[in-house]
Amino acid sequence: MAGGRRPAGLALGWGCCLLLCCAAASKLEISMPPVVEVEVGGTARIECNFYIPENASYTYIDWFYVDRSNKQVRLYHVTANGVLEDDTDYKKRLSLGEDKALSLSAVTLQDARTFMCQVGAGSYGVGESSTQLSVYKVPTTPEIEPHSGGISVHSSEIPEIAKCVSKNSFPPPNITWHKNGQQLHAQENQVTMPSTLTRESSGLYTVSSTLYAPVTREDRHSRYHCTVHYWLQGQRRALDSRGVKVNIFYPAEHLKLQVVPSSTLVKEGDNVTLVCEADGNPPPVFSFFKKNLDEWQDLTSLAEPESGVLKLHDVNKSSNGTYRCQSLDLDDMSQIEEDVDLVVNYIEGVHVKMEPSSTLHEGDSVTLSCDAHSPVGLKYQWRDEKGTKLVEGNRLFLSNLTFETSKNFSCKVMAPSVPGLEQSKKVFVAVEGKPRIVAISSPLYVRQDEVVNLTCKAIAFPPPTVQWSINGTAHEYVDNQHIASNLTVRVSHDLLRAGAMCRVSNRLGVSEKHIQLVVDQKSTAESQGVIIVAIIVAILVVAVLGAVIYFLHKKGKIPCGRAGKQDITKPEARKDKIVVEVKSDKLSEEAGLLQGANGEKRAAADQSEKYIDLRN
Repeated sequence: MAGGRRPAGLALGWGCCLLLCCAAASKLEISMPPVVEVEVGGTARIECNFYIPENASYTYIDWFYVDRSNKQVRLYHVTANGVLEDDTDYKKRLSLGEDKALSLSAVTLQDARTFMCQVGAGSYGVGESSTQLSVYKVPTTPEIEPHSGGISVHSSEIPEIAKCVSKNSFPPPNITWHKNGQQLHAQENQVTMPSTLTRESSGLYTVSSTLYAPVTREDRHSRYHCTVHYWLQGQRRALDSRGVKVNIFYPAEHLKLQVVPSSTLVKEGDNVTLVCEADGNPPPVFSFFKKNLDEWQDLTSLAEPESGVLKLHDVNKSSNGTYRCQSLDLDDMSQIEEDVDLVVNYIEGVHVKMEPSSTLHEGDSVTLSCDAHSPVGLKYQWRDEKGTKLVEGNRLFLSNLTFETSKNFSCKVMAPSVPGLEQSKKVFVAVEGKPRIVAISSPLYVRQDEVVNLTCKAIAFPPPTVQWSINGTAHEYVDNQHIASNLTVRVSHDLLRAGAMCRVSNRLGVSEKHIQLVVDQKSTAESQGVIIVAIIVAILVVAVLGAVIYFLHKKGKIPCGRAGKQDITKPEARKDKIVVEVKSDKLSEEAGLLQGANGEKRAAADQSEKYIDLRN
């Protein structure tokens, strides 16, 4: 074809001419980029820049592509009269811009070929140039999968570490391996990383690689990743996978056995846990033993299976001793063992002594002393039965004893170096003596025939008995050295005259006190006054009622005569007969208050019920 094709480098040089010194050019020049790169599915835009001297116009512009047989196939023919698009396989994906640049959409791998631009300028001749369309596909981020099982450091073969795969790339990429950020290189009989490249039906490539390398104990912390490399616009690009760790199997080198909580703080009654830890992977098989004299007692059956934990419940003095943990590595059958001493702190033999130890009486003095045994230092404290602290130290001195002193005292023994380790011992200090009556309900104001409670309260030790000089219902209440007796009785004439005697006794003596009962005159007077007022009110009511009846009779409202007479005491009496009945519920002896004008008493029967005849 006229003008021929220019080498890419020459075309690029002419591009520089167009930019810097076009004014000095004297012939038609065309400039095109040597290479245009576009990703699969994208749109490629290929520009055709040209210069015609003296601002002359082009005659035509033709676009071509070079097919597989190196033949030029026209795509467009552009003249001043219009644009002619040839019928090709590209027809539906091509477009021409206002600057006559060629655009190709939905680029595929098959579009990677040469495109040409040819410009005719009449007397200035014909010029052409070409661009190589390069199609690429960025690979997917590589996916890495570590070895699913554990890898032993004693493996006889070079173990597989991980696999790496990257899909859908063009052109074919390659994979490299890295350990802790450092690239690995193949070493004969040491490190290998075979790769496989697969071309998919889409024309894209999938690349995979497997890393084989020996491992050591230190590799339990190592991180591996793979990187896929590809080229884009003349530069090498890379995508990294995530970092992974592999499960390394290695025997234990160290064993640690400890007591939880710390052995120095263990006290009797605690729950103790022995924890055995090894630095091997997988954890070895643990066994526990306790030393008894010259033999080791196997405690493995008491431990939690495969956990390295032995729990001891409610430990005591006999739990002291040396314990051993033994580990067995199933990979190489190696054993390691470790011992620990368990110290159970305790307090025993808490003893309280009284001096003198003989019987105590009121006014005596006594010294209480407290002692105990423990492998650690002890502190003593005395408290009363209410929990109030009395004194620090193992001795308590009590003087001028009384019955009220008789109570429980507690010696509290503590181990300051072991929080919570303490014991208490109680002692009862008994002060003996004959009973002493401390309270009695005398004098007691009562009324005849009233039911009353007589109270007698005493203090004594040994516990006394209470007796009453009269019969009644007795109830006793005991509180410490106090005894209280309540006697329920009915007030009689004899009781008012003689009173009651409370007698309290034990083997050391007897105490008696008399309870005097006094008639409550104020209550009797008040009762009689109420009765008199009630009787006066009743008489006034009868008088008023009589006056009303008399008034009605005078007005003729109530007829009276022999024909109309009828016994008003009969229940069948007619409703026009009025009967007034006055009754009294008072006792017969109170009836004496109702007397006639001559001072004579009326019969009780006459006073309890009266009928008034309202007839004429």
